[in-house]
Amino acid sequence: MNNKKKVAVLGGGSFGTVLANIAASNGNKVSLWVRDPDQALRINSEGANSTYHPELQLSSNIEASECLEDVMRNSNIILIATPSIIFENIVERIITLIEPHASVISCTKGIKLNPFRSMSDIISNNIDSNRNSVGVLSGPNLAREIAENKVTGTVIASSSNELIASVKDALSSESFKVYSSNDIQGVELAGALKNIYAIICGMADALNVGENAVGLILTRSMAEMSRFAVAKGANPITFLGLAGMGDLVATCTSNLSRNFQLGTHLGSGFSLDEAKEKVGQVAEGVRTLAVIKEESSELNIKMPLVDSLHDIIYEHSSPNILIDDLVNNPHEVDVEFNYIGK
Repeated sequence: MNNKKKVAVLGGGSFGTVLANIAASNGNKVSLWVRDPDQALRINSEGANSTYHPELQLSSNIEASECLEDVMRNSNIILIATPSIIFENIVERIITLIEPHASVISCTKGIKLNPFRSMSDIISNNIDSNRNSVGVLSGPNLAREIAENKVTGTVIASSSNELIASVKDALSSESFKVYSSNDIQGVELAGALKNIYAIICGMADALNVGENAVGLILTRSMAEMSRFAVAKGANPITFLGLAGMGDLVATCTSNLSRNFQLGTHLGSGFSLDEAKEKVGQVAEGVRTLAVIKEESSELNIKMPLVDSLHDIIYEHSSPNILIDDLVNNPHEVDVEFNYIGK
C-alpha cells in the first residue's frame, strides 16, 4: 500500500465523479471537491453522487468536501475536472495549496481566449512551475459508460514520464486503459476541438442527412482539427490516436455526448438557450466554437465547418446551410499531411 497516493479531484460532475471512483477503487485515498456543501454531505452519507450518477456506488475511499484546503491537503495528484468557465478561477485558488512535488492534470476539454490559452497553459502560467508537473487527460471518455464499467481508453499527456507513470498507476484498471503521449498540445486541442464537431454531427443527425454525409463530416472535421493544431505547434499524428480520432468518433456518434445532444436540438429547430436547457449539463463545444472561430480567422486557417456552425449559432442562419457550405467549399484536398518514405 506504500505506493498508493492521495488524489484530489476538483469537480464533482459526471467525469470528475467517475475519475474519483476509479482512483479510489484502486486503493488510493481520494478527496472530491464540490461547490455545494449539501452535495458533499449527500455523497458522503449516501455513497453516491445522486446528481450525476445515482446508479454508481462510490468507493469508501472517497471523501467529498466543499473546502478546497481540505481536499488539496497532502495530495500527490490533482485532477481538475471543472467546466472551463471556472477553470482559471479554481487554479488561482489552489496556487498556495499545491504540494511541492504534486502533479496537476487538466481533465477539462476547453479553450480560453484573450489571449488564446489551453487549460494546461492556465495551470503552467499560474503555478509558476515547469511543465514537467503538468499533464492533460483526454480521450473518448463518455462518463456514463465509465460508470457502467464498460471498456474505455484515455490518454495522459505530459513532458514528464514520471507524471505519466504516476497517473497510469492511479487510474488504470481492467476496464479503464490509460495510454501515454508527450504531445500535450495535440492531445489537449483534440479534446477541445472535437466538441465543436459533435454539435455539427448532432445537427446533421436531426437533419437526417444520411450516413455517407456523416462520414464526410467526420473526415473533414479531422482535417480541420489537425490543420488548426499544426498551426499551433501540435503533431498531426496525435490526431490519429485516442485523443483525436477515438474521441471524435465516440463523441460525434453518441447520444450520451452532451454536445451531440445540443446539436440534435439545434437541428430540430430549438434556439441555443432552449437546446442548452434540454441538455441540462454544460456542453463545452459552444464556448470552444467562439474561441476557435476568432483564432482561426486571426491566423487565416480554413475551417469551413467551424464557420458554418458559427453562422448558425451566432448569426441565426438556417441549419440547412451546414451541408451546403460543406459541399460547395472549394478546399478539396483529402489527406493534407502526407508522409513519403525514402
